[in-house]
Amino acid sequence: MAQGAPWRTSHRVIFVIALVVAVTGFLAIAAVGHAFFDLKVYYGALNYWHDGGSIYDFLKPGTKYGFTYPPFAALVMLPMAYVPWPLAIVISVALSVVTSALLLWWLVEPIARRVGWNHWFALAVALCLAAAFEPMRETVDFGQVNMLLLFLVGADLLRLVGQGSRWAGVGIGLATAIKLTPGVFILYLLVTGRWRAAFTAMGTAVAATLFAGAVAPDASRTFWTEALWNTDRVGALDFISNQSLRGVVARLNPSDPSTAAWLALVVLTLAVWVWRSRAAAAAGDEAAGLALTGALSCLISPVTWVHHLVWLLPALVLLVDNAYLAPAGSRRRRWLLGSAIVAYGFLISRIVWVWERDFSGVLGFVGGNLYVWISLALLVALPIRCRSQVAGSTQSGGQPRSGASGGEAGQLAEPGDVAQLGKPYRRPSPRPLKFENHSFAVGH
Repeated sequence: MAQGAPWRTSHRVIFVIALVVAVTGFLAIAAVGHAFFDLKVYYGALNYWHDGGSIYDFLKPGTKYGFTYPPFAALVMLPMAYVPWPLAIVISVALSVVTSALLLWWLVEPIARRVGWNHWFALAVALCLAAAFEPMRETVDFGQVNMLLLFLVGADLLRLVGQGSRWAGVGIGLATAIKLTPGVFILYLLVTGRWRAAFTAMGTAVAATLFAGAVAPDASRTFWTEALWNTDRVGALDFISNQSLRGVVARLNPSDPSTAAWLALVVLTLAVWVWRSRAAAAAGDEAAGLALTGALSCLISPVTWVHHLVWLLPALVLLVDNAYLAPAGSRRRRWLLGSAIVAYGFLISRIVWVWERDFSGVLGFVGGNLYVWISLALLVALPIRCRSQVAGSTQSGGQPRSGASGGEAGQLAEPGDVAQLGKPYRRPSPRPLKFENHSFAVGH
């Protein structure tokens, strides 16, 4: 065994190098250069503000785009006004890479233990695959803050809420104060009965907002009374990059999109999310709660540009996690891995941009909204792990459990071996196996 370890390590190193080369080649062909467009908006607005102007009056020269985030975000980013532009790029990229690495590690570490992979190998593979993920590469190339927000929320749900920490909710509150969209995770805490964490999140968001109001009263007044309601600063709702339910409705009738139809879809989507998120919380599966609420945020936000879809990343990783909880060679594992591969394949392909100029007709409706359909499928069908599986995923150590071999550590047969993507896979008791049929219920 000791003699085999260097061989396995050398092959893993070769595989990672080959994967890096392949992803680099793919990015050279598929990635679209945005030249840090959004970062230039932030940088210009912050410098304009630093020089005495109103941050919400600034528009990037030749465009209608300006700073759209709350004043607290401006204060967080203000140090950017004191550094040269090249250093601002380095900081933006480094922040996205570091936060992505930490979040991915929290999500893939249980898979690495389950299949017997070295930790460095699992993280390296995950980072390479994430680099090819269109929302991720768009986030980095635009200079967006999406991964920072996802990291703050993920740290809260994956490391604090489940452990009942007194700090639970702070990350969600800070993310909400930086950008309003993560506020949906406060709703998640309320819906799932985590009252203390929910009020901590609300208190943090309010405190950060009041702090910004005290430090920058003019900017705060302008944002909450004017800039927040100026939708022209965001972009056209029917633009193909808007992969939300609002975008779907707008593309059906660009000249007069139905607000009533959109609101009806939002209500229906919220109902499904409440049902599934309560089931995830009851099972103690905070990662599933993060993934389901991330998918919800993409769906119900009026504007979800492609780079905002980084919120789907936890759901894709959890598809793989659930696949490796199923028995090797089972239909369930094949379905889950196949679903993860298909969804990931579409989400690196830029396929929706085929319909950028003409999204009419059935093909335009199906293909031009494909990322929305993926978000919906993940919301409806993402498996929820049972409590014993969640507990097993958080155990320390990197070796398979006793009684299991190699890559199949902790895997037992599932009744009927049926691929039911929306159901939790339940581990039988240590007694002689007696299979029962389990139906999915909110209380589980």
